[in-house]
Amino acid sequence: MDDSKLHPSVREFKQFLKDNPKIVRDVRLGKKTWQDLYEDWSLLGEKDERWAEYMDDEAQVPKAAEESPPKGEKIELVSQLFNQLKNMDPEQIQKQITNISQALGAIQGVISQFQSSGKNEQPPSAPPSSKHPFSFRQD
Repeated sequence: MDDSKLHPSVREFKQFLKDNPKIVRDVRLGKKTWQDLYEDWSLLGEKDERWAEYMDDEAQVPKAAEESPPKGEKIELVSQLFNQLKNMDPEQIQKQITNISQALGAIQGVISQFQSSGKNEQPPSAPPSSKHPFSFRQD
């Protein structure tokens, strides 16, 4: 997005983030959210004590170190990914798969109606006992 189309306060916030890359790192690690940080920044300002933890040692960080995350951050990211996988509910996933399956069946039905109306033929009928377009059972 072109920065000239952004609200001036958003542009200032983006510049503040560029000057303090530790803030961006915390968001990418899931410790903070952009919304919370923006609200704090707009209410408290750049000079507030809340930002002190991000402003120390910034002058000593070389640009090359900012571009690639350290190994510790990569390991932490992988562990967060595994934690998310652990928290997934298999029943919710099964419900979503069922909903997608039903939607695909409806789309296939509409497509077959359009194909048969172009050929003036009857659409192939499904067996009367089958409610779902796919022949797999739910556990």
